[in-house]
Amino acid sequence: METKRKVLVGICVVLAVVLALLLLTLGAFAVMGRLGRSPALKQPPETMPTEEPTTLPPPVENTLGPEDFIYENGYLTCTAAPCELGVDVSSYQGNVDWQAVRDAGATFAIIRVAGRGYGQTGGIYEDKLARINYDGAKRAGLKVGVYFFSQAITAQEAAEEAKYILNMTRDWDLDMPVVYDWERMDGDTRTANADRRTVTDCMLAFCKEVEKAGRTPMIYFNPEHAESMFHIEEVTKYKFWLAFYTDWMTFPYEVNMWQYTSTGKIPGVEGTVDLNLYFPESIKN
Repeated sequence: METKRKVLVGICVVLAVVLALLLLTLGAFAVMGRLGRSPALKQPPETMPTEEPTTLPPPVENTLGPEDFIYENGYLTCTAAPCELGVDVSSYQGNVDWQAVRDAGATFAIIRVAGRGYGQTGGIYEDKLARINYDGAKRAGLKVGVYFFSQAITAQEAAEEAKYILNMTRDWDLDMPVVYDWERMDGDTRTANADRRTVTDCMLAFCKEVEKAGRTPMIYFNPEHAESMFHIEEVTKYKFWLAFYTDWMTFPYEVNMWQYTSTGKIPGVEGTVDLNLYFPESIKN
């Protein structure tokens, strides 16, 4: 009997504690309600834009896989499709010995011509070595393309960027595309809060201006960007340049160019440089 009594007392104590906790919780809910705060999950602000799901088809499937790439003479190459080795440079690489780059096996160079500042003013600037790099690469017999480092936050700004690079290179003999390189910068920057719709519209505006000028547009991005930063299915008519730093190709969509490292080494460039593979016979575009 004593044991049963102790068990009953214990049960009563537990029930009393549970009841007290329940009353405290209900009281907290009431207080929050009076203060105008809800304990429910927060809803998105009414001003947050909503996007309709797209019904457009995805890009062309990538038929190249990890087994199709090997290293030869220190550089990645593809065994399943024709490819060419190349570099992309800006003023950060300093003065380049372009003949040494060509002698090492590179066949092309993508040169930064200009960019937009990522501060709130967002001024456009010319890369200080763009013209020197172009002249040197052409003299060495390399094919040349160009890119603009964009921080546009409207389609109008992106069109302005396209017109700037087209005007600057109007007399250049370009063998490779005119590339749109939009990148989100962290911190208090003008692009920090740009949404997918904005970025996609900027890409479209830039590429359309390049097309109108008779040049070939290309879009630069990495896998994370393709998944969440823009609507890739809306830009499938343009060439793709993928930044994906690995030895194995696992990106699901076909690309025209692959920047496979940002820490490459090649004669003619002091320090590190981006190395790329270009696929001239891609079925895409």
